[in-house]
Amino acid sequence: MLIDDSSDRHKHPNQEISQEINILETSSSKSALILIVDDDLFMRKILVRYLERENYRVIEAANGMEALTIYQECQPDIILLDAMMPVLDGFECCARLQKLPNGDHTPVLIITALDDRESVDRAYAVGASDYVTKPIHWAVLRQRVRRLLDQANLRQQLEDTNKQLAVVVQELRRLVSIDGLTQVANRRCLDEYLEQEFKRSQREQIPISLVLCDIDFFKNYNDNYGHQEGDRCLQEIAQAISKSTNRPADLVARYGGEEFAIILPNTDSEGGMNVAIRATEIVRSLQLTHDFSRAANHVTISCGVSTLVPMQDLQVTHLLKSADLALYLAKAEGRNCVRQNAYVPD
Repeated sequence: MLIDDSSDRHKHPNQEISQEINILETSSSKSALILIVDDDLFMRKILVRYLERENYRVIEAANGMEALTIYQECQPDIILLDAMMPVLDGFECCARLQKLPNGDHTPVLIITALDDRESVDRAYAVGASDYVTKPIHWAVLRQRVRRLLDQANLRQQLEDTNKQLAVVVQELRRLVSIDGLTQVANRRCLDEYLEQEFKRSQREQIPISLVLCDIDFFKNYNDNYGHQEGDRCLQEIAQAISKSTNRPADLVARYGGEEFAIILPNTDSEGGMNVAIRATEIVRSLQLTHDFSRAANHVTISCGVSTLVPMQDLQVTHLLKSADLALYLAKAEGRNCVRQNAYVPD
């Protein structure tokens, strides 16, 4: 490896280094860790001196195999890789680096005396970010190093921003689909999910069950205990009903006011009834005082269950109307109970 010092050949290399090097001011460059891979000890030390004077941190490897080990231990920000080395040449070393964790994100600058088209194409083919030819011109090398580090930093910032954006988008989606008071799914989410699962049941010809739940005499509760207590009651009932389901596919949502819905994909009538009964029992176990209820001296719910295997001519509204009729029957029979309605086509 040779240093191009044609501008002033009579000077000692150390004098040339002192005159050419301008210390970079950016904090990212000062903290960057560079791995120099070269089997020529003298040339490694020259490069180390150059780069340390630029306020980079530098580590060394004498061949490609050693470079792979050091890379995994130190995770450098950039690699300066000599192309022609014994044991493992720079081209093969670069190719192997791409397969290591984060290896394809670490810029590799290949240093080579080969400037023919085939060698240049091979350098890029194995994953090199750029290359410089020998004899090395320090000003060119310095700019290539800085440019590659800047590009790597921008790429990392972009990836970090995208990750943060993904988290924000996920949270926004959650907020859009959640009822602010009860923290269960809202009506919009309910409608979308019910339509989705109804169509899936229709395609696969599997049953879907829907449970509609209504808090008994909730208006009396609100009027006598106040809206603040009424909101607290809604929150507790929502969480209690949520505990009645045990599958990720099941969805509990606020249907409106004091009504809640439970969507149960791939669930037959017996399964729908079991969930509804469990919901009423969990609500009763809360023992929330309700002195103004005609169903019990504590808060209770009435549930209507409907199950069907959707035929092609059926719509989601048929399932909703059927569950609503079952809920009407539960209320008509004294509330604090579960009733089921078997859908019969008109």
